[in-house]
Amino acid sequence: MRDRPAVKSNASGRAAYSAARIGARVSELGKEITRAYKGRRVDVVVTLDRGFVFAADLIREINTAVVCHFVREDVRDVTDGGNERREVYFGARPELKGRDVLLLDAVLESGVTQEFLLRRLGESQPRSLRLAVLLDKPARRRVGLEPDYFGFRTASNDVWVGYGLAADNGTGRNHRALSNGAAQVKRRQGRTK
Repeated sequence: MRDRPAVKSNASGRAAYSAARIGARVSELGKEITRAYKGRRVDVVVTLDRGFVFAADLIREINTAVVCHFVREDVRDVTDGGNERREVYFGARPELKGRDVLLLDAVLESGVTQEFLLRRLGESQPRSLRLAVLLDKPARRRVGLEPDYFGFRTASNDVWVGYGLAADNGTGRNHRALSNGAAQVKRRQGRTK
């Protein structure tokens, strides 16, 4: 897929993507995905909680038959033979044998969770398996995974808020724009002093 420039900070020091810019990019992604599947049905697997807004907008831009499936990750610390490790669990997998599958998530950072989920989905032997994300943050990648489709590539390692993504306190998912959450938190703290 084409490279997109990293986000730039605005005059207030916080980086942001406006609702109009997000909408235009999601529309472009929908067209790219429509062309790639050439009229075939697409089984879209949406990661909850953070991928729902991006997924809702993107699937409306895909001009072919779409079937939606939803998965929620459950991260647990597991002790095995005296060694502790973190494991990722998902609910029941949909039956995807022979299907064209598109995994949708809002952010790709380390890639560990998405890589694990892609492996699990691949066990169903789909015809094709691709990944689409709104934000690609390659500086934090811990595995050799690249998205097939991405909205924006960013060099920022900060938390992003809006467009379905929440701040640490759970708020902000309903904001139409996408902004650097750390900058928002700093501004709020400055107001209370």
